[in-house]
Amino acid sequence: MQINILHAGYCTAPEHIAIHGGRWRSIHFPAMFALFRHPKFGAMLFDTGYSYRFFDETKKFPQRFYRWMTPVHLKEEDLVVNQLLTFDLRPADISFVFISHFHADHIASLPDLAWSRYVYLPHAFSGLRNLHPSEDMKHAFLRGLIPSDFDSRSQEVDITKPILLSEEYAPFKTGYDLLGDGSIIGVELPGHAHGQMGIFARDDAGKVFFFVADAAWLKRSIVENRPPHKIADMLFPDPAAYRETLGQLHSYHLTHPDTNVIPSHCEETIRFLETPKG
Repeated sequence: MQINILHAGYCTAPEHIAIHGGRWRSIHFPAMFALFRHPKFGAMLFDTGYSYRFFDETKKFPQRFYRWMTPVHLKEEDLVVNQLLTFDLRPADISFVFISHFHADHIASLPDLAWSRYVYLPHAFSGLRNLHPSEDMKHAFLRGLIPSDFDSRSQEVDITKPILLSEEYAPFKTGYDLLGDGSIIGVELPGHAHGQMGIFARDDAGKVFFFVADAAWLKRSIVENRPPHKIADMLFPDPAAYRETLGQLHSYHLTHPDTNVIPSHCEETIRFLETPKG
């Protein structure tokens, strides 16, 4: 399997919120997505980053507060559909989109991928679908980003059938074989959002990638086991679970130094691993 790290736009936010003891200045948080090219299942994505729909959905209040809190920067060439072209791919070529969670910076291009199957943990969306629209902003959820035929193309992970993971994945003990061939393993990473899913994947060269979504915003948080500022707890449904997950990621990093552990918004990590455009 070939793996390419890409990003579709970025937002800015204060570093001292993202990591305790961080600097009092704004930094870039790229909206990472990953392209997998599998010999059997073809081209697949992990998340989608931003799209212009983010701006459409945040024109009015209260959604406009989302745009103000995390100012977004996006260029035409950053869009998923345009980046796919550099790999000679079209939206119709994307067989699966693995959704880590349903915050706008992870799902904004779902409507552009009208032929894909959406794979996610069921409790990542079950609570959101029944929210009153006035509650959306508490969950960083923009319902206008959900395609009208979402349910018919959803492929919820069967959480009644977890697999036991080998010591290779310790301290993570159970996961989900998302394709049935062991090539992509999903694990739940609770705390930041309900049903947040990270995935393990291995490329053609045998290199292991661990995409951890927003279980940490910066790689430094994982390396140093340093959580965000306490004020960020207001953004999490379960701050205690967030810190427990971060501790697990720290332990994994210490025992698996050769694995590429990739938070979705760490500019340093993404800049190092990202596939050059063009």
